[in-house]
Amino acid sequence: MMELSTLCYLEKDGKYLMLHRVSKKNDINRDKWIGVGGHFLEDESPEECVRREVLEETGYTLQSWRYRGLVTFVSGSGVTEYMSLFTSDDFTGTEIDCDEGKLEWVDKKEVWNLNLWPGDKIFFRLLEEGEPFFSLKLVYDGKGNLTDARLNGAQMELFDLLDDEGKPNGLIQERGVVHREGLLHETVHMWIVRPNERGFYDVLLQKRSQNKDSYPGCYDISSAGHMAAGDEPAAAALREMKEELGIEAEEKDLQFVTRFYLTFEGNFHGYLFRDREYANLYVYERDLDIRGLTLQPEELEGAIWMDLNECCEKARENSFNHCLRLEELGLLMRYLKEKGHD
Repeated sequence: MMELSTLCYLEKDGKYLMLHRVSKKNDINRDKWIGVGGHFLEDESPEECVRREVLEETGYTLQSWRYRGLVTFVSGSGVTEYMSLFTSDDFTGTEIDCDEGKLEWVDKKEVWNLNLWPGDKIFFRLLEEGEPFFSLKLVYDGKGNLTDARLNGAQMELFDLLDDEGKPNGLIQERGVVHREGLLHETVHMWIVRPNERGFYDVLLQKRSQNKDSYPGCYDISSAGHMAAGDEPAAAALREMKEELGIEAEEKDLQFVTRFYLTFEGNFHGYLFRDREYANLYVYERDLDIRGLTLQPEELEGAIWMDLNECCEKARENSFNHCLRLEELGLLMRYLKEKGHD
């Protein structure tokens, strides 16, 4: 079954006009907060539909508007809805009561704390970041859980969310939303090491791409990445090393060290980036020729070998451009020292 609809977010004084859907018992949006809009009448254009729906639900007449995107909702219960998404900051009239629920002006920052559909947070992020007209596909499982998301036809990264004990809580969310809200998720960190002439180890450091969403241009762990929804740690580790460095390895080649919690936040590219994660730490021992690596250009722009003791000292002194964590370097150092006494 296919449906056509519109949704509009009216803007005023840094706020959105939100509709709390509490009036109808059998409403698929029951208790959710959404914008205003509705289904097309016969022969209506998106613009005609959104102007009519906004007037009927709010009393406001749109004077101008922006057509921001087309959102394809696959409900998981046999209905696919194609929703034209609009925003407007130019409207006239007097607000009326809405028979669909309660209208309320909500600060844009506070909207994120409302009971929203998980996919709505993705298009709120796109609106917030000024994304040009976009096509967003959101797939649900019929129980309100997001299972897939695609932006302009490309797969978006979805992560399993964790509870405070570090266990999956059954929810999935998109990468950008995860880091905007600081939602707890899981990653893999792989340290590539080789014995050196000083009787200890060198570590391979990657240099992050200037286009990364955090710490662009910094020296970092040999290879690291997020675990996609449904991933197992070792499989994710092997995939990331292949994608970032072109390294073909097997699970038996990885030495699991520990799983640990880390958090940080900072501003990158003009946006706040929050990270809360459990990282699975692995060691991969191999003397690799850097010239033989196949670097993933969108992720990194170079790699170097560095003596681990020197690396720890420079990291403590912040004498080179890096995003390494002293706690993690300590875990790696301790593991390699204990390994040497086996």
